[in-house]
Amino acid sequence: MLNGAVSAHSSVLQEQEEQNPAVFDHPGALNPLDPGGGGDESVSARFLQVELELNLHLRGLTFTEPVRFIYNPLEYAWTPHRCFVETYCRPGQSVLFLGMNPGPFGMAQTGVPFGEVKSVVEWLKISGEVGHPNEEHPKRRIMGLSCTQSEVSGARFWGYFRKLCPDPSLFFRHCFVHNLCPLMFMSASGKNLTPPELKPGERDALLAKCDIALCQVVQALGVSMVIGVGRVAEQRARKALNMAGLNVRVEGIMHPSPRNPAANRGWEDVARRKLEELGVISLLTRDG
Repeated sequence: MLNGAVSAHSSVLQEQEEQNPAVFDHPGALNPLDPGGGGDESVSARFLQVELELNLHLRGLTFTEPVRFIYNPLEYAWTPHRCFVETYCRPGQSVLFLGMNPGPFGMAQTGVPFGEVKSVVEWLKISGEVGHPNEEHPKRRIMGLSCTQSEVSGARFWGYFRKLCPDPSLFFRHCFVHNLCPLMFMSASGKNLTPPELKPGERDALLAKCDIALCQVVQALGVSMVIGVGRVAEQRARKALNMAGLNVRVEGIMHPSPRNPAANRGWEDVARRKLEELGVISLLTRDG
């Protein structure tokens, strides 16, 4: 039996506690209607506080077969993740793109959602030291920002917006990107397991905490639209926000995963048409 993230990266968690004592002084139940920050606190600080509190709660979860390895990049890759949030999480953003959970060559390496290394380093200009999970699968080593293997989903996602907005500040003027769940799960063979593939009781306990944190994130950002990247993220966001009584529009775009045959036939065209329909393209390309 694995204990979610309890035993992992104690030194990093200690550093997080020292840097964000308010979060760890109040480890009570997550409140979906309290983003955890005062009015004078920056949006990025409130966002990070929600993530740290979620980390704390996820440390109490247990997972059994088929899960054998659990990586939490919000622990061992906290430095580049914080760099990403503090650089690009800004007041006035109206759209939140929501992924499901980290991929082995994306966020698991960089701490950035859909974080294909080349996009993260060359376009987003994110830096920072990346550590290691407490236990690594030999086929899924963490190389951090020096990882040479590209994540197709992340390359497609960030690559498209890089074409649309050569300067990343143009994209982040209106949009931000987040994952519902910060944990990556693997079987003994190293096979990536998505949250829907977990045992029902363990999956439900995990997603219940992630749903609450999502509501807090949405409130902290003040966005008016959440766009799920993939049907699962879209459906989960709609359920969570509706149950919390938050009046936020939820839409979805196709996931860029290479395991999706339709995405392999032209994900950019499909995404562009949907984003045009939602008014996001005009938002990103208009002046001012």
